Amino acid sequence: MDKIKITIYGAEQICASCVGAPGSKDTYEWLQAAIGRKYEDERVEYKYVDINKPTNNERDYLFIQQIDEEDLFYPIVFVNEEMVAEGIPRLKTIYQQLDKHGLAVRA
Repeated sequence: MDKIKITIYGAEQICASCVGAPGSKDTYEWLQAAIGRKYEDERVEYKYVDINKPTNNERDYLFIQQIDEEDLFYPIVFVNEEMVAEGIPRLKTIYQQLDKHGLAVRA
């Protein structure tokens, strides 16, 4: 089966509109732990992209520009190519996407 890629875009500084929310890096680590507890996560690849640091990846670069232009809230979570969370992520939404991609639930 294909790998499932979870990408989190964020920054060290908390989004101005997300005061009181956990930081992007905290969300990245929290998602890894939460997904690992529920699913057999050998097929999952995690990637964190700091939107304030330069990147050589064109897709990441273009999306970082979109974040700036559209004032999107971060962290932003993608499952493969689909944005599943903006601002404060909801596990239920992310789990639904993982289920859709056939990720096995732990016994």
